[in-house]
Formats: sequence, structure tokens, C-alpha cells
Amino acid sequence: MSVQTSHIDGSFADRLLGWYDRSARALPWRIPPHSDAVPDPYRVWMAEIMLQQTTVAAVAAYFERFTARWPTVTALAAAQDADVMAAWAGLGYYARARNLLACARAVVADHGGHFPGSEDALRTLPGVGDYTAASVAAIAFGRPSVVIDANVERVMARHRLIETPLPAAKREIRRELAPLVPDDRPGDFAQALMDLGATICTPRSPRCAICPLMADCRARGRADIDRLPVKPPKKAKPQRHGLAWWIEEDGAIWLVRRPDKGMLGGMRALPGDEWTDSAPLESGILHVDHGFTHFDLRLTLVRRESALAAGEGEWWPLSALDAAGLPTLYRKLTDKMRERVA
Repeated sequence: MSVQTSHIDGSFADRLLGWYDRSARALPWRIPPHSDAVPDPYRVWMAEIMLQQTTVAAVAAYFERFTARWPTVTALAAAQDADVMAAWAGLGYYARARNLLACARAVVADHGGHFPGSEDALRTLPGVGDYTAASVAAIAFGRPSVVIDANVERVMARHRLIETPLPAAKREIRRELAPLVPDDRPGDFAQALMDLGATICTPRSPRCAICPLMADCRARGRADIDRLPVKPPKKAKPQRHGLAWWIEEDGAIWLVRRPDKGMLGGMRALPGDEWTDSAPLESGILHVDHGFTHFDLRLTLVRRESALAAGEGEWWPLSALDAAGLPTLYRKLTDKMRERVA
């Protein structure tokens, strides 16, 4: 049964923004509420790309390093691909780094170094989808866009008691949220919903007693509130296997660069074979397990004596391996190998 709202003090947006004014998270890419500062679209866009499928805690240090090294979209557009890929190492989902460069260069080449301000124009940029376009339009340009991430989905699915499973529920969530977006503070409204989902309307054991939206939340008090939003059953991920080669000489190891397209494209890595569905015949020195979005990988490390068959690459000093910008998968292997020989 729907909760009666006639007694509630303030609209959905008023209550949410009042809470945000008191409780907004301090984040390196964010302009605090009621600040006179003007949001920088470059910094807003950078943060949104980094935050895709990644936590705020993981992103903060990368954001600080990237914006210190490349403080403008023009500076980033002029950067070397290898430098950007190395700086991204460890953040995961490396296609984002390639799109980051492509987008920066498109902004410089096609828009005079200035991000366009409308959702439609933002969506034409490489790597900018519906969510990122709406977020940048709202936060950086004050457009009344409907911004929906996983936190917003959770808040709205609970507040409106939307029991349709995702992803089908997205249309319903958008329909419920669109009329609530205020014209005067759409960016703060979007960030407030994100903060509410991250700090109060959490996936498990939400803190309903201190939620500014509790008075008319239709899921409040339900024993099964944690199940909202309803998610489809998880599919079992296939298991894949591969070999990586440890080729060492005079205190250095041989590194190659992976093809620009495909998994971990453009990143430095240990040489090796193709990843397949079959386990390798060689037992190797050690192995690591790593999860990708669509499959799990077991990568086995084997010694090789020569780099002749390992492809084009470079000798990299073991003492400076942290500067190579290896992706997490290969860093796991090299860390385990160095521990083994220490």
C-alpha cells in the first residue's frame, strides 16, 4: 500500500538537497554545495569515467595523479598512449583508458578543447554513454538530466518499491525519477542521490532511521529491503587458461606490449600464449587466478631462457618494475615471483 505523503515536510528534492547540504561527501572532483566555484567539465568527466565499475576509494588517488599530470583536456589529448595506459594500470577495465584518450582528442579536435554541454552532444564522444552524458550535463553544466547509477537505482527501487528485476526496472526507475529532478540544482540532486545510496541506502542493512526520504519510502520496514533492486540470477562465468613467460637476464625481465585492441589492450605485460578454454600441459612455477567481467582466468607462469620467440618488447629492470605500469593480472604474477626468489 502506498504511503500517504500529505503530512511530509518538503518535496523529495527539498529533503534530499537539505540532507546533502549537511552531509555531502568531500571528494577531489566535487564542488561542495553552495560553493561559488564553477565545476570543471574536464574533471567531472574524468571522475565519471574512472568511477565506472570502480569504487570511490579506488579512484581518488588515480584522479589526483591524472589531473596533476594532465590538468586540462588539451594536456591529456597530447599525452603519449603508453604513458596514459601505464598511469591507469591497476584501475582495471582498460578500455576506459583508451576511450579516455580518444575522447580527449575528439574534444580538442572537434570542439575546440571545450566539452559540449548537452547530453546529445556529449553522447557523440568516444566512451561516453547515456549515464556519463547525463552526469556531466547535470553536474558540469547544470542541465536537468536524469542521472542513474547503481546507487540511484537502489534508492529509487526502494523508495518507490519497484520490484521489476533489473535491467527491465531501469525504464520504471527513470519514469519515477524524471519528474523529481529540480531545475535549479540538478547536479547537486544527482550527487545527493549517489551519496545517499553510498552512505545510507546501502546494499545491506540500510540506515533507514536517518534517511531524509524515510517518511514516504515504500520499502522502509520491510524485512526483505536488502533484495531491492531485484537483480537477475548470476550466470556462471567460464574458466579460461593461459601461460605467461618469465624471461630474465642480468636483473631485468622481458616485457611486451599487448595489442591495442582486446583484453588489456596497449598495456605492458609478460609475454605468453593465447588464453583458451583448455588447461596448459605445463605445470609452471606458479599461477594466479583473476576475474574479468565475462570469464575467470588462471594464468600459469613458466620460465623461458630466451626472448627470441617472445615478440617485440623491452628489457625492464626488476628493481624498477613498479614503474612499468603492469595491469593487475601481471602485477600479481610478478609480485609472487619476486616473493619466491627473495
